[in-house]
Amino acid sequence: MKVKLTDQDPARHNNIAYPMDIGDQFFAPINIEKEKDLMLSLARMNATQEYERIMESVRVLKKQADELMRRVKLTNLIHSAKFGFKPVPGKNYWLFRHTGTKFTTPHIGLGSMGPDDWSSPPDEYEFIAQVKCLGDQTWQEVKNDAG
Repeated sequence: MKVKLTDQDPARHNNIAYPMDIGDQFFAPINIEKEKDLMLSLARMNATQEYERIMESVRVLKKQADELMRRVKLTNLIHSAKFGFKPVPGKNYWLFRHTGTKFTTPHIGLGSMGPDDWSSPPDEYEFIAQVKCLGDQTWQEVKNDAG
């Protein structure tokens, strides 16, 4: 017995999963497992790229947050230091430890002169860092690339 495939409604031919007419485009069954694997691989690749992009943003934000915390700690240290002038934003100053016998305990001070500004720096000054007052009244360490 021979089975003949027939469909009386030609408008449905485009929706049928197999060719109905002579000359219809040949197609092979889709390997669903292979397609699923491909989709999963693409999804993983895209998710990994997006994850790496987000993690790079996190690293940048973490670096900015760490820098801000260093500025806050330095600002706290400078505001507890001894100095007798009003710091000018944008100007560089020196943070130093005074270890002389004039004081019973060493203290932190802030001055406008650094070790290179003296013909012979005082022995009781231990220079800690060159710092700059920023416009928002926080302080940041000045990195001297020349030395």
